Amino acid sequence: MQKVLFIGVHWPEPSTGAGTRLMQLIQFFLSNNYQVIFASTASESELSYDLSAVKVKKVQIELNNSSFDTFVSDLAPNIVVFDRFITEEQFGWRVAEYAPNALRMLDTEDLHSLRATRFEAFKNSLPFTMDLWLENDTTKREIASIYRCDMSLIISSFEMTLLKDIVKIDGDLLLHLPFMIEDVTKEEIVKYPSFEVRKDFIFVGNGKHIPNVDAIKWLKTAIWPLIHKQLPESKLYIYGAYLPQQVLEMHQPQQGFYISGYVKDLQSTFTTARINLAPLRFGAGQKGKLLDAMRFGTPSITTTIGVEGMITDLPFNGKIADDETEFAKVAVALYNDKDQFLSAQQNGFEIVHTDFSANELSKKLLKTINQIQSDLKKHRSTNFIGSLLRHQTLQSTKYMSRWIEEKNNRVKWLKSNVERKKL
Repeated sequence: MQKVLFIGVHWPEPSTGAGTRLMQLIQFFLSNNYQVIFASTASESELSYDLSAVKVKKVQIELNNSSFDTFVSDLAPNIVVFDRFITEEQFGWRVAEYAPNALRMLDTEDLHSLRATRFEAFKNSLPFTMDLWLENDTTKREIASIYRCDMSLIISSFEMTLLKDIVKIDGDLLLHLPFMIEDVTKEEIVKYPSFEVRKDFIFVGNGKHIPNVDAIKWLKTAIWPLIHKQLPESKLYIYGAYLPQQVLEMHQPQQGFYISGYVKDLQSTFTTARINLAPLRFGAGQKGKLLDAMRFGTPSITTTIGVEGMITDLPFNGKIADDETEFAKVAVALYNDKDQFLSAQQNGFEIVHTDFSANELSKKLLKTINQIQSDLKKHRSTNFIGSLLRHQTLQSTKYMSRWIEEKNNRVKWLKSNVERKKL
């Protein structure tokens, strides 16, 4: 049985898009008879998935500690998946040295450098440009990580274009792999509440994600007052884990604005609402909240940033607007128009079936893995930049990590000596 080792910054949670993505990949490997091991330096939270329930082995690892070298050498994984470029920076050189035959896969989840650059531009009221992105130090780190790996999973078609056309990365190192979703069956669709039964608006987003917090603020201060003025009986419910205090204080039922916090039952949350609002002003990747809305038959109002990488040739399952006046206008219009609602709902089902089919995307991923594994040495020989960067990493990151480890050991030794003297 082949083994795949996931190395995560955090343990996956259902409340995050990253957690959902990781669980989809884990399920892919499990369904293809891999033994799955998930390792992280982080502590689990109350919201972490129960990986043991799906027969995933959990391992606690340490940064800057050679115990990982022994662990990965003994494990001898066939594939190692880094859940973002940061984990590749921390453990990639160790995997390359102590498990050299393992295929190294980077799941970018979204381009973190793109998200960070857009946030900085937004914060400083600057227009986002490709030059700003390319000049960002995080971009250089993330691109270097992509080159050091044997393959990288890119969730957004927009980001795939950036990497291939702007950065000129060889397409053999990249695989466009969106969220993998099971098709919505006709039997499921007919059970969803009708237009007449559904009511009110929702926003769903994790409070640790800065674009979500900004979207909630924008809703509260500018968008919702315009909607509520025209639909005074309607309500907006804000759902999400880890909502910060500034958001919790926005709870104002008299204005139809409800802060409802974390919710486990996404299906009920989406299918009882008539419209999903996602006014995202910066960010990257694909938006899980929009995909959830599609599969549960709830039309969405979002922005150009929100819809980026979410659709190809099919019409969106709702409306797109980038200023608060237009956003509120189209939200009210869609809320009141049954024909528009049903058309948007059907568009969502079509998008899920065409662009996010778990069955088709799984075949694509498995085929790519098999192709690379069939001659890993040849695949790596064509990636000279990656080889160069791995060499430089071994000369810098490796020895810095060794120095930190030695320093930590020295501190532990001194502390133990002090404790012995006290005795």
